Amino acid sequence: MASGSRKVTIQLVEDGTEAGTRGPQLFKGQSYDAIRAACLDSGILFRDPCFPAGPDALGYDKLGPNSEKAKGVEWKRPHEFCAEPQFICEDMSRTDVCQGSLGNCWFLAAAASLTLYPRLLNRVVPPGQGFQDGYAGIFHFQLWQFGRWVDVVVDDKLPVREGKLMFVRSEQRNEFWASLLEKAYAKLHGSYEVMRGGHMNEAFVDFTGGVGEVLYLRGNSPGLFSALRHALAKESLVGATALSDQGEIRTEEGLVKGHAYSVTGTHKVSLGFTRVRLLRLRNPWGRIEWSGPWSDSCPRWDLLPSEWRDALLVKKEDGEFWMELQDFLSHFNTVQICSLSPEVLGPSPAGGGWHINIFQGRWVRGFNSGGSQPSSENFWTNPQFRLTLLEPDEEEDEDEEDGPGGGWGAAGTRGPVRRGRVPKCTVLLSLIQRNRRCLRAKGLTYLTVGFHVFQIPEELLGLWDSPRSRELLPGLLRADRSVFCARRDVSRRCRLPPGHYLVVPSASRVGDEADFTLRIFSERSHTAVEIDDVISANLDALTIPYKPLELELAQLFLELADEEEQLDAFQLQTLLSIAREPARANTRTSGEIGLRTCEQLVQYFGYGRRLALYQFQELWSHLLVWQATFDKFDEDASGTMNSCELRLALNAAGFHLNNQLTQALTSCYRDSRLRVDFERFVSCAARLTCIFRHCSQHLDGGEGMVCLTHKQWSEVATFS
Repeated sequence: MASGSRKVTIQLVEDGTEAGTRGPQLFKGQSYDAIRAACLDSGILFRDPCFPAGPDALGYDKLGPNSEKAKGVEWKRPHEFCAEPQFICEDMSRTDVCQGSLGNCWFLAAAASLTLYPRLLNRVVPPGQGFQDGYAGIFHFQLWQFGRWVDVVVDDKLPVREGKLMFVRSEQRNEFWASLLEKAYAKLHGSYEVMRGGHMNEAFVDFTGGVGEVLYLRGNSPGLFSALRHALAKESLVGATALSDQGEIRTEEGLVKGHAYSVTGTHKVSLGFTRVRLLRLRNPWGRIEWSGPWSDSCPRWDLLPSEWRDALLVKKEDGEFWMELQDFLSHFNTVQICSLSPEVLGPSPAGGGWHINIFQGRWVRGFNSGGSQPSSENFWTNPQFRLTLLEPDEEEDEDEEDGPGGGWGAAGTRGPVRRGRVPKCTVLLSLIQRNRRCLRAKGLTYLTVGFHVFQIPEELLGLWDSPRSRELLPGLLRADRSVFCARRDVSRRCRLPPGHYLVVPSASRVGDEADFTLRIFSERSHTAVEIDDVISANLDALTIPYKPLELELAQLFLELADEEEQLDAFQLQTLLSIAREPARANTRTSGEIGLRTCEQLVQYFGYGRRLALYQFQELWSHLLVWQATFDKFDEDASGTMNSCELRLALNAAGFHLNNQLTQALTSCYRDSRLRVDFERFVSCAARLTCIFRHCSQHLDGGEGMVCLTHKQWSEVATFS
């Protein structure tokens, strides 16, 4: 559409509710306080109807209702099998959380890390709950889910077998916050069993709303110790895993392969002229510790000054131990770091905070699920986001022992090139698949997903205003990319020169469908927008100039019309079938326009259920324009269009739609082969004409901007 042309623009605004605020209660919309008060008034302990204690809450397969592991399970409240239950004991610590028979060490290692930071723990586990005064059998927890905090309410009935908790327990046998947190997480995802197997970052993110990244370790990983120290100083949660393809296997040195550990501290000590870098780790089992150098019983501790030894070493079988960095690199394959969001860190975070943007999206088969290969034409149909980085990081002198600059360490002097290095910006990109864990009971798993980052040259920047610039995309240079893997969270820490970039998240396979959340964290300010159109229509598309009908067509209209010289939908179908016969012989659109579409055309262009001659003249003018547009964009001469061709055709017809609306249109009007034929295109274009005409009537001169709430838009533009 040429600049300066007259148009109608629709802007969608919020419905009066705050966007991005705390999410819903997971209990019929009632708050924890209201439910608790009602229970206290009635004198009846809370029973959760949304997650009832029973076989279905346990699982669907190995913990299913008829499984061996589900036999003999009773659901009991803590006071029914514990003399003096406590929610949180006064001396609660990271060594309290111990794993039960469920394979969810990833979850428990994250929970143990949470206890290192009381402020974070209080966010997830709200204080003021307990089994004494005001006890009503109800507890609640705050968990982050894809951009919002959700308050999860549970009763305190826990699965018990032979008088012992089946799953997570506290080292202090009368403490139950961890068991109830586990139940809340199980409720959020459908059952305890769906928690079997996972990655620590998944729980890290759900506990904090932060962004998780995975560092794949090599024999010599320069900058790792500095990165871990920096992460812990920023109050980031850190974990490590020793990968295994044979499940959890205990080694001779006391480690467990295939198992998740928390990284809880770093320290440097000096032995003579040698500086030793130590990491503190914890096994969530609460037992089985590293027995190599710097373990609890290692004689090397005797070489340290007593004040250091007393401050660092705890000789206790509590699952926590120290090990040297080089031994850590020899035995662990990955490190997971969760950097916390500004709302969790607060106004003056330790180590500096983050700037963040969040986008919600969905890959839809036949519309914007274009696979992961940039060389493929389909790839450029994927969702796209423009990222602008202007301020380089501050730099930090790398510790000499940490190797050359680079690695994962963050930063100390700002800006100018130092020691020949180009200033760069640190940006964390996080791609999350939404709600896939809940689908495990249906046999679905995480898709293989990831993202590419391309640099946008300055000379192309002005053209980057909408998806109409897709023809420019294949010429872009790739600046970075994530791994593509089957995880809920795929993240990467990128170090990019200041400039403009295009982030393209995608599933690995063309046609895979899933909801996703893309988040962008940076140490310095940035801007990020989705590449999208505004919702608008050229007025020329709504008012095609009057053109007299050919005499034969006018006579045919009158022959078919009723006594009032009007057509109903059935008569219109007959007229169009005859009138379009010569055109169908010369075009690829051989199909007739069906009765239902004719009913819509009568509704949109006529009054009530009839179409007068002058109204048919207008409809016929539109049909001729739509026919020419359809033929132009049916590039493969198939008589149908794919979703990309549909969008281009609607643009050419004067309609510019955002991604969400185009996705809704595509899903509504495509056939089982994901194609749109001429009849469907006519129905779509006619509906859009009707919508924009309706909005135009409320504008002075018929042009300008209309602001609608999402509810009003749904009422005006329901595609059915």
